[in-house]
Amino acid sequence: MSFSTTVSFSAEIASLSLENFFKKNKIQSELPVNLTLSNKHLTLNDNYTNSAAPELVVFSDLLLGDLLSLQSTCHLKIEALTTINIRNNQTSYRFKVSCNDFIKSRKAIADFALANKIEAALIQNAPKIKEPGLLVMDMDSTTIEIECIDEIAKLAGVGEQVSAVTELAMQGNLDFSQSLHQRVATLTNAPEKILAEVAKNIPLMAGLETLISELKKNNWRIAVASGGFTYFADHLKEMLDLDATFANVLEIVDGKLTGKVLGNIVDAQVKADSLRLLSEKYEIPQAQTVAMGDGANDLIMMAAANFGVAFHAKPIVLAQADSSINQQGLDCLLHWLA
Repeated sequence: MSFSTTVSFSAEIASLSLENFFKKNKIQSELPVNLTLSNKHLTLNDNYTNSAAPELVVFSDLLLGDLLSLQSTCHLKIEALTTINIRNNQTSYRFKVSCNDFIKSRKAIADFALANKIEAALIQNAPKIKEPGLLVMDMDSTTIEIECIDEIAKLAGVGEQVSAVTELAMQGNLDFSQSLHQRVATLTNAPEKILAEVAKNIPLMAGLETLISELKKNNWRIAVASGGFTYFADHLKEMLDLDATFANVLEIVDGKLTGKVLGNIVDAQVKADSLRLLSEKYEIPQAQTVAMGDGANDLIMMAAANFGVAFHAKPIVLAQADSSINQQGLDCLLHWLA
């Protein structure tokens, strides 16, 4: 049985959240349903068929007035409501949309979300949460709240010197390998015990444990690829039951750091290679791969994945990512997945 509902877009309607609107206006059909939105009307009916269109994902607390503003500002047209997901105690709405320039609209949504302190994403062919996949994350400032080398440097008495170089590298203004050697050299003769001090109180990023738990329920593989250090990456692997970690090895002799890194540097290219290696090892199709990070040295890895997510990221990363998470914790990713 077909249905159609049209509501005048009044100030009262504009002030309702998606959740409250749909409490008052029950959908009289199974999803997906046509949904069109203008400054005059909101219309629902059950004739939608275009399943290939990109998806806009927003959360249930978004006001309809803000959704209308997003549609206008970001050069897209909402065509249908396809899915309402309840994951990690939050509800998200997935809309099919049309747009003339997907990249332009995606960047506009990232800017809109950042400016309005909301989470929103424009996504095409998102990996499916219910199928086995691969997530590779950066470590410092992504899976954990700190930059380990900055914390080591503070304990070694060279904190300000090292953190300034770290910031330049994260912004993409310094060659990563060169900057790493430069920073590690300042730690020469620092006692090994300061590594244990940092690891002992290492703060996990909000949402990390929920994200890992939910993905593992669906047979996802989880890894960390870091320009940081194995001392901390191995600690996280054991703590969180990760499938793999890639990081740099600090040389330690007679209980002291030598100021050197052993072997080849885990740089941006090695991070990307680690994603491809794990995808092959675990027979995960490229369409089911996700990479997440916050700094310039994560960009090649993010480009290698089907879906690259900027997490609380630098502007250079936000500009190139497939989507972003700016306000919430890592478990927001659960809603970006199909």
